Amino acid sequence: MPARGARKRTQIFFASTLYGAATLAAAIDADLFDPADRRLLLVSNNAAIPETTPSLDQMPGFSRLRDRFDRVVSWNETIHPFHPGGWSPRHDDIPLWERHLRLLWGLGDDEVELVVESIQVNPALALARLFPGCAVDVYADGLMSYGPTRNKIDPLIGTRVRRLLHLDLVPGLTPLLLTEFGVRPEVVPTDTFTKVLAELAYASPELETGEATAATGGPALLLGQYLSALDILTPEEEEELHVRMLRGAFALGHHTLVFKPHPTAPARWSRMLEREAEELGAELTVLDSPVLAEVLYQRMRPALVVGCFSTALLTATTCYGLPAARIGTELLLERLTPYQNSNRVPVTIVDALLPDLEDREAVSGWTPPTGERAERLGTELTGLVTAVGFAMQAQLYPHLRPATERYLAAHLDQHTWRYFKRRRLTALALPGAVPAQLSFIPRNETVRRVARRARAVQRKIKKRTAFG
Repeated sequence: MPARGARKRTQIFFASTLYGAATLAAAIDADLFDPADRRLLLVSNNAAIPETTPSLDQMPGFSRLRDRFDRVVSWNETIHPFHPGGWSPRHDDIPLWERHLRLLWGLGDDEVELVVESIQVNPALALARLFPGCAVDVYADGLMSYGPTRNKIDPLIGTRVRRLLHLDLVPGLTPLLLTEFGVRPEVVPTDTFTKVLAELAYASPELETGEATAATGGPALLLGQYLSALDILTPEEEEELHVRMLRGAFALGHHTLVFKPHPTAPARWSRMLEREAEELGAELTVLDSPVLAEVLYQRMRPALVVGCFSTALLTATTCYGLPAARIGTELLLERLTPYQNSNRVPVTIVDALLPDLEDREAVSGWTPPTGERAERLGTELTGLVTAVGFAMQAQLYPHLRPATERYLAAHLDQHTWRYFKRRRLTALALPGAVPAQLSFIPRNETVRRVARRARAVQRKIKKRTAFG
């Protein structure tokens, strides 16, 4: 209890996914937060059409997380009719909004602490702006924390961030997110996280696939991501990717398969997979229940987890010791635009760590790394992720240039070229940009000035041609 006359402390935890809420629950259980007089869970439904998608507090298993918080409130209802992903307060309205929220949520003059996800964008960014005087902790619920901050953050917000809480999905690899502000990373213990997920697993409804037994083992689990919604693949390409998952797993001897589609993916994709499974003679189950992949890991103990670049692939290997394989990452590394696309680091990590599903020998010979081997692989991955992160956001991390140059000079080869673009390396004057005998060009100011003039002339010619 606070001393007489002292301000009360309220912690507001912001979450938009059940996975994120589970991460927060694990951090609370691990005593990673100071004591508070009250803890609020602020829930946001960021789906394109929130009215058609259940919010995380309506999903199976949420009741097991509920008792960590004194109250659950809805961000969507608070800012209705605006969408959480598109709304942010006008600067002059911030004092008015803060008073409104303190009255609406019964905060009074409490000292407020925020714990948010994805502070680079709304709705977390909007919330941080609405409480301008409070300290902020950021938690990461996926692989993006290992990459750079996707957008430049106002220093008035970035300097308020105290730490980055993250799962140790790649032991030995340190997150790059928010390091431009000196934010320290802090690991949410894996064993505490899996205990929370176990609570969710056995609070979820029965699964049609049944549970794994020692005699039969588990099926192969295929994870869908709905990448066409992000304009990374076309719908037809994503359908074909799912079919390749099915064929690849079947070719490896997995004749019982479960497909977990993205909750908002079209139902016709599942029907196409069912037709393919029937032609192959495979037994396929499509899950309609909106459960976490980690719930399936505990209930089914799949013999193999297959996906593109989902964070769930790494929770499978790191948290549950399950074998996993990737597919489609090479295509995505080519397609992601611009180079700064925030999905690039997750795709890079999955591509570098997991075997290709269509390489039978690689998949059969791969086992989830543990202990010192896992740490060693993560440490070896540091150079690649540092180089990719610098190439993505060079202006935010100029101190990473020397390490990036060393990595590219020593490791850029036929395999690692997939992680970089020659045009991007040229723009940043990095090794590999141009042939060695012409390496002076990017650093030569005269040549660069001539090139700029040439591009200006080309633009003028195009305009004249266009307007006849």
